[in-house]
Amino acid sequence: MTREHNLLQDAIAGKRAALARLLSNVENDSAFAMRLAQDLAPHAGRAHIIGITGPPGAGKSTLINQLLPRALGTHERAAVLAVDPSSPFSRGALLGDRVRMQGPSTGSNVFIRSMASRGDQGGIARATATAVQLFDACDWPVIIIETLGIGQVELDIMNLADTVVVALNPGWGDTFQANKAGLTEAGDLFVINKADRPGADSTRRELLESLSLLARRPLPTIVETVATDGSGVDELWGAICSRFMQLQADGDLATLRQARRMRLANKSIRAELDARAAASLASSAGQRLTERVAAGTMSSEETTRVLLQLLQGDQASAP
Repeated sequence: MTREHNLLQDAIAGKRAALARLLSNVENDSAFAMRLAQDLAPHAGRAHIIGITGPPGAGKSTLINQLLPRALGTHERAAVLAVDPSSPFSRGALLGDRVRMQGPSTGSNVFIRSMASRGDQGGIARATATAVQLFDACDWPVIIIETLGIGQVELDIMNLADTVVVALNPGWGDTFQANKAGLTEAGDLFVINKADRPGADSTRRELLESLSLLARRPLPTIVETVATDGSGVDELWGAICSRFMQLQADGDLATLRQARRMRLANKSIRAELDARAAASLASSAGQRLTERVAAGTMSSEETTRVLLQLLQGDQASAP
């Protein structure tokens, strides 16, 4: 047996140190992550994966800290993957979210892991999908993913979560028109956090107006919370659980996960093609190609055709 296999078996057996080591390897070694993801595929599909997303300052970490005790009242264990900005020096996570989550929610039945975004633009890290699969395989029944603060298009959490919770603040109405399209389409539940502040009523009205334009029915639930004192969090957790149980009862969960896996596969394929295209253009044949493009002696259609030949390894026919 390989050391990699032994680590996975130890993690599945409940050894936290092995799980932590595997998460580090997944984050730091993309080839390792790809191999591990293949091994984990048969174990997927048991956990309820909850995404918490929204703009910066919405109180996502504080909400999760309040949700954890509720999750532990329903399940034996809960895991959190908090995607943080990357350090400009080490490229590791800055750990801000993990610091904010320290407190009564931590313990042997909670696993909180910060994960550096490393420049990925979708609100999560490239390694997050494999990390989720790993927690799922190790029988963590609830996995909560906190994204970076996001805007309209950074919505990769849709590719991972069964339930996407969008957290907003009163007063977000000034930027709501610019951001609402992506967020309202992505969200399954909406939270107006810090609802004790002025502007909560107008934010709810604007949100309801935007959601009413969606084709899907029923419309997503809106919950008001004050995460700092726990107000409304019981209602939020109840809404999360109710939606998940309804998906299971209606048979829609399998369909949702199939669509999610296809989106994730498409994203992975595009990323791999981008990487290979960049490598081909950096080759000597690719440099000759870019020189002709820059000189205007090759059309975009011909450039595409030749680049595809380079990707297929046909150096002989390249210019």
